[in-house]
Amino acid sequence: MADTMETRLFPQSAAVSASSAAEIEDLPVFLDALSEPHVIRGLVSDWPLVEYGQRSRKDLGEYLLRCYSGAPLIASSGSPAIKGRIGYNDAFTGFNCERSHMQLEQFLAGIESCAGQDEPSTLYVGSSLLDHWFPGVAAENVIAPSAMKPLASLWLGNRVVVSAHFDFPDNLACCVAGRRRFTLFPPEQLENLYVGPWDVTPAGQPISLVDMRSPDLERFPRFAHAMAAAREVILEPGDALFIPSMWWHHVEGLDDLNVLLNYWWRNTPAYMGTPMNVLKHAFLTIRSLPVEQRQAWRDIFDYYIFEASDEAVAHIPEQGRGMHGPIDENRSRALRAELLNVLNR
Repeated sequence: MADTMETRLFPQSAAVSASSAAEIEDLPVFLDALSEPHVIRGLVSDWPLVEYGQRSRKDLGEYLLRCYSGAPLIASSGSPAIKGRIGYNDAFTGFNCERSHMQLEQFLAGIESCAGQDEPSTLYVGSSLLDHWFPGVAAENVIAPSAMKPLASLWLGNRVVVSAHFDFPDNLACCVAGRRRFTLFPPEQLENLYVGPWDVTPAGQPISLVDMRSPDLERFPRFAHAMAAAREVILEPGDALFIPSMWWHHVEGLDDLNVLLNYWWRNTPAYMGTPMNVLKHAFLTIRSLPVEQRQAWRDIFDYYIFEASDEAVAHIPEQGRGMHGPIDENRSRALRAELLNVLNR
């Protein structure tokens, strides 16, 4: 199958905007100004990871082993029947892959045994924090995409397909070995992506149930609208892709060994928590209310949260505004304690 969007039913999608590493003087400032996906060709082409990957799988494997802490990796493995796509079993009673702890040597041997096969078994190691599993990689392959102390992780696999999902933090994905195809959708395409359950997921984030390599438009007709809004790019080793917070992204490994290093960061302090917790609590407390009450709560959320303005609390003296005022770490702890008290009743 050709690597073109036309063959994959994306006739109207826009290309991801691109630049080269040579054009960027200050990477954090450059990324902070972006509001849409952006590919940066050659950003990490001088990394040892990329250089060893260009030599051979063997050389890259030996380099990774030298950088490896020895802590067992969390690996997913599946039969050739799933064609690399990690997700649910047919009955939605579990997943189509088995998870196990595996040493890096064992994982790399499995990758090598599948190399060159038309329909290989699936082998995948997801987000593995560099500081814990690959401290040598963290020391020798470095950029600073943000001043927010980003979280750095390594991802390894063969021809694995990760279904469309979003992340709350901003994301800089650096392709270091093999090629990866990213297909991206703006946040407003949620209703057209046919997302699975939010509380039972293969890897923590909700995923689209559409197989984007061959979408079933009879079962998922609205996906045609998502396809028209999609953006696609194939990353070569050394390239990087900035994925803004909340953008859905579908990722395909195109070679026998694919390695990606990514950085996540957020522009709010970690003590403020994640909106996913609010959503889950809303499922518990709001979704089943009568329609009139749901509308009233929507108005409250709009007034105080989504369309918040100083006018909403201008009538309250500053010293008496409580959670309506700025949220600092102390106020965050107090609110957490209050919520825990209520949830534990």
